[in-house]
Amino acid sequence: MSTVRIPPVLRSSTGGAKQVAVAGTTVGEALEALVGAYPALRAQLFGADGQLNRFVNIYVNDTDVRHLQDVATPIAERDTIVLLPAMAGGR
Repeated sequence: MSTVRIPPVLRSSTGGAKQVAVAGTTVGEALEALVGAYPALRAQLFGADGQLNRFVNIYVNDTDVRHLQDVATPIAERDTIVLLPAMAGGR
């Protein structure tokens, strides 16, 4: 299983878990497994059209999936997926 690292802003949706083990052979499958286990994350990660929210950055082993194959990026058993929602604020 791959590991998804959950940022602090999303941990309330995972019961406080910092990391979650998920099954899947692609980033998309892993994200579907994640929101299957934690349904509250779906609205935070995906838009109404089912596509990944454009304000969510996904990294596999420190590489942005947009520079790879996006959610079709293959993952291996020991890969780490990092979710980084864009944050706004300040003046």
